[in-house]
Amino acid sequence: MTFLPVVERELRVASRRRATYWTRFTAAFLGIGLYTWIWFVLGEKDPRAPLSTILFSSLSFLLFAYALLAGVSVTADCLSEEKREGTFGLLFLTDLKGYDVVLGKLVATSVNSFYRLVAVFPVLAIPLLLGGLTHSEFWRMTLVLSNTLFFSLSAGCFVSALSRHERKSMAGTFLLILIITAGPPCLGYLLAFRKAGFQYDPTFLLSSAGYAYALAFDKAFRMIPQHFWTATICTHVFGWAFLVLASALAPYSWQDRVIGKKGELRRERWQRWKFGTAEVRQVFRTRLLEVNPFFWLAGRNRLKPAYVLGVLGLGGCVWLWLYLKFRDEMLDPAAYIPTAIILHTLIKFWVASDSCRPLGEDRRSGALELLLSSPLTVDEILRGQILALKRQFGWAVSLILLADFSMFFGGMHDRFLDTSKDWLLLCLAGIVTFLADIYTLAYVGMWLGLTAKKSHRASSGALLRVLVLPWLIFFGLMTTTLFLNLDRQYDSENFILVAWFGIAMLTDLYFFLWARRKLRRELRTLATQPFDRPTPGRRRLMPRLRFRPEPSGEPVKA
Repeated sequence: MTFLPVVERELRVASRRRATYWTRFTAAFLGIGLYTWIWFVLGEKDPRAPLSTILFSSLSFLLFAYALLAGVSVTADCLSEEKREGTFGLLFLTDLKGYDVVLGKLVATSVNSFYRLVAVFPVLAIPLLLGGLTHSEFWRMTLVLSNTLFFSLSAGCFVSALSRHERKSMAGTFLLILIITAGPPCLGYLLAFRKAGFQYDPTFLLSSAGYAYALAFDKAFRMIPQHFWTATICTHVFGWAFLVLASALAPYSWQDRVIGKKGELRRERWQRWKFGTAEVRQVFRTRLLEVNPFFWLAGRNRLKPAYVLGVLGLGGCVWLWLYLKFRDEMLDPAAYIPTAIILHTLIKFWVASDSCRPLGEDRRSGALELLLSSPLTVDEILRGQILALKRQFGWAVSLILLADFSMFFGGMHDRFLDTSKDWLLLCLAGIVTFLADIYTLAYVGMWLGLTAKKSHRASSGALLRVLVLPWLIFFGLMTTTLFLNLDRQYDSENFILVAWFGIAMLTDLYFFLWARRKLRRELRTLATQPFDRPTPGRRRLMPRLRFRPEPSGEPVKA
């Protein structure tokens, strides 16, 4: 019998996939593009040795972030997806063992991630030709990146073996990686903070992959080389431990468990807390149905707004703790902008994640086809989904806007700002962009949720189009102006602000019109098609937008 037959099969299948080759090319091309951009921006100003350090550290940091979070999107749903589809138990009707299945799913889902990382290693070695970088530093960094990727993918397999739900698996994987990577260092910081003289014990850092990454550079490695090897070994041991646990749990995790009386009571208590009692549900259902039937269907969970407000409240407690600790520093305009960026980004990611779920799940279950056979029109369904998102995020967005205006008025009275006009333009541009991004993410998320097989791919696609793409265009424009020396002809600060705001607005307008047009024209057709059939325009990042008369969304009468 072949050793690890599932692994061998998945490797053979991957070798025949076109995406296996294109993903390596794309990863190397992006690495070279980053180096080219840094070279054009800083090449004429810095000597070669510091430039090589900047090139190496910037690319290695991006690779480390990718390796650390790869398990969240790659392997977190590899086993739980099979459980939801009911095919996971069939694998154990054969002679396959738990480790055969776990390692096979690990290879099937993560082989492209490993190829991407390996493809960038030659690009990472380019700074060696410029000087200022040693061979040992490069090899230590490749070891840390490979080890971190293995740890992250193994953590995703372990959490996937315990869960059945996609979002819970991804959230659990992220939380597990965060606890191991940042938990002990934060605990060490709190213990050192309580001691006199702030004596930090570096032992708390040994479980963190970030500590191994920081020690991979020559200056830090020469000080404590034994800590680098200890941290690397700890991360590697965690990875194998997760795989062993996943292999042990896999043969039993797919089986349905008998829920006893206590479990039924807990489930009923949670349902009452989530949806309310019968009287509360009746009143709530009547109020929402009078507005829009799909509004009730998508927004009947009463706790969704509380989740968002709870997270904002937790962030407010953190800010208050920092204010009590640092006082005047937290009231400085330099602290306003990072605070606003964190709050805006959090809500944008959350909107992108939740906007793609209802329509996509209804299409998978066939409920969307049943809804469209009712008197409900496409426009009413889209309006109901938007109302549900407004109910979930409305109060949170209002609080964030209130915080934005508070920061704006606080910065207006700061004597260190050059002019209040620049601060006014910056704040207004940030607020308008925040609202436009949220509205665009809602529509783009709804459309991609209908066409993507997994919700996290839909949310990632929405974030890529609405948030990442404008920044890529902006950096390309700035690089062009620097290369052609056009920046000297304009007021640099006003030109950068206007360029960033204009690109963001045009991108939002384009994708909003594209997504709304797609939803109104093709939602009824997609509702009757299985996910196995290719969707027109699904692979395009920049689709062609054709302005045609839009249908009213009314059902066709026989």
